[in-house]
Amino acid sequence: MSPIEAPIEIETAADPDAAVIWLHGLGADGHDFEPVVGQLALAPGSRIRFVFPHAPYRPVTLNGGYVMRAWYDLYSLERGARQDREGIEESRHALDALIQREVERGIPPSRIVLMGFSQGGAVALHAGLRRDEPLAGIGALSTYLPLHHLLAEERHPNSHDTPIFMAHGLYDPVITYDIGTNSRDRLLEQGYHVEWHEYPMEHGLCPQEIDDIARWLNGRLE
Repeated sequence: MSPIEAPIEIETAADPDAAVIWLHGLGADGHDFEPVVGQLALAPGSRIRFVFPHAPYRPVTLNGGYVMRAWYDLYSLERGARQDREGIEESRHALDALIQREVERGIPPSRIVLMGFSQGGAVALHAGLRRDEPLAGIGALSTYLPLHHLLAEERHPNSHDTPIFMAHGLYDPVITYDIGTNSRDRLLEQGYHVEWHEYPMEHGLCPQEIDDIARWLNGRLE
């Protein structure tokens, strides 16, 4: 299953040699983080293609079956709730197809970063840690580790050392701070390299976070 529309693309310079695939959250679309590109203090000379895909439309149980853009169905935000494994896997395969598209355009996986916010961040973590070809990094913003009970058996050893950037708001009312730290701790327990950031904000991005993302991206794609 692929996103219905072609993704939005922004290139910071001609002939990109790196890519950032950035997934939006529930109910948003690929335009959501488009303005952030201009706010990132990227290293001079960076040639990065930012790819912002649109999730397909689907009914979302948590929202009374309302049809909206979603990477997978969502039943509850409570810890331990049932999860839409089929939908998560569909989005994983769609994301793998976007990665392969960049590879076919000349950018190797080692120069590709997955970034996602909220539900998009969950897909980025799920997909990135199961890849046999490791990526440059995974950015997980205001999100959680989905299907965490399956990671030990499904993760790919080749992606064990993939750097992970995690950021969360201290006052997040959607995906609460404790859910974020619990996901961080599960990753650390399995030996992943996690750079953790927290900010005095709710469910969104703040200027300091954007600066930290830029610094991390510069390090991953130097």
